[in-house]
Amino acid sequence: MEVRLQKWGNSDGIRIPSSILKSLNIRTNDLLNIEQEEDKIIISVPKKKKISLEERFNNYHGDNLAKDFSWDEPIGREIW
Repeated sequence: MEVRLQKWGNSDGIRIPSSILKSLNIRTNDLLNIEQEEDKIIISVPKKKKISLEERFNNYHGDNLAKDFSWDEPIGREIW
């Protein structure tokens, strides 16, 4: 598929067709990787790191932290 490189502020940009965005589940403001390999520009979706619930809680420093919380054995498909 050919697309035209167009001026976008002080840079240049291309438009990615919505059919491609939908098939890759990419939304506005998502982060993408862009690389150059010889004469090619490669745009890819970064792999999302799975983070456990315990890691999420350890990284949380806001209000309303439960004082009495127990990490019991997993019951479903949660990641401990």
